[in-house]
Amino acid sequence: MDRGKLADMVEVFEGLEDWRNAQQTRHRLSELLTVAVCAVLSGADDFEEISQWGRAKLPWLRGFLRLDYGVASPDTFERVLALLDPKQFEQAFRTWVGGLIPALAKDQVIAIDGKASRRTTSKAAAAPLHMVSAFAANVGVVLGQTATAEKSNEITAIPELLKVLDINGCIVTIDAMGTQTKIARTIRERGAHYVLCVKDNHRNLHDSIIFANLDARGPLTPTSTHESTSTGHGRIEVRRCRAYDAVDRLHNAAAWKDVASFAVVERIRTVGDRTSTERVCYISSLPADAERIAQAVRSHWEIENRLHWCLDVQFGDDYARARSGHVAHNLALVRHIALNLLRLHTTPRKTSIKTKRLLASASDELRAEMLGFQPEEEDDE
Repeated sequence: MDRGKLADMVEVFEGLEDWRNAQQTRHRLSELLTVAVCAVLSGADDFEEISQWGRAKLPWLRGFLRLDYGVASPDTFERVLALLDPKQFEQAFRTWVGGLIPALAKDQVIAIDGKASRRTTSKAAAAPLHMVSAFAANVGVVLGQTATAEKSNEITAIPELLKVLDINGCIVTIDAMGTQTKIARTIRERGAHYVLCVKDNHRNLHDSIIFANLDARGPLTPTSTHESTSTGHGRIEVRRCRAYDAVDRLHNAAAWKDVASFAVVERIRTVGDRTSTERVCYISSLPADAERIAQAVRSHWEIENRLHWCLDVQFGDDYARARSGHVAHNLALVRHIALNLLRLHTTPRKTSIKTKRLLASASDELRAEMLGFQPEEEDDE
């Protein structure tokens, strides 16, 4: 059979170190993880559902897996994912994604942001799992992720994540938490551009943008401007971006590697007879191209709408109570793999992730298509 994405996934799983005693192990690690991914792809959200789905689909699974002892019990799935080294699993994930998307297009926006799995806390782990993810906005897939103890640790986690991703030629967007000189330097050293949000955590930098026109050197004229309007859900939103190349007006500009512009994005939202205005500042290594910066800023919200929201609503991530060992971390990686498979499966008709999971559960043929393989046809005699 031509197994495509599935074969690549099984291959990287086989490269994971199996710490278990071979003489006392019945279920291969690579097969156990593959069954978990297929089950989550098909709508399973916990270990009981993963195990029951696998047992119901055992004949289909044996079309590409040996499964000499059938499908593992829920306890076995939980125990193995609790002990599996998440760093190794993250590396396997990145290897698999790298095979699916060998090279990202120039100016691909990579949005980086963190998300907490709220119910993964326990007495042993006071803080819930906080996962920082890199999301290719134009493609709609997760490129990589790493876990932190809490949101404040994103500052140290983001540079480490950037160092293991191929971001050359891309545009990296991060919210105000990640607007740090070290992160800007790492992005440029990796061959990418940055668009970083500036808020009150950098008060002097923020004020230098807001009050640039009040500088003693005189008022500034935008190098370029861009405006767009969107309607929907009973609202009208006008977005204006003004970009400036006068980086000499920025506070401590030399600290930000290769900073080439700053921008002010204004959002004017009208709902009924009520209008609200929001202004947000950004610094960037891109030239003062307002349209390009505005596109990058808007694309950043893809990580909220197409990843975080989807994980919470479609995969029940916020309601998952996986708490022992590395279960929460590793199960989040399984969800990311399943979500990538669903995103990469295109159909002429627009279909939600929820509907795709439902159809994958019902149709062996469609599930095989999402995994990228076709069962061998029997020869005519």
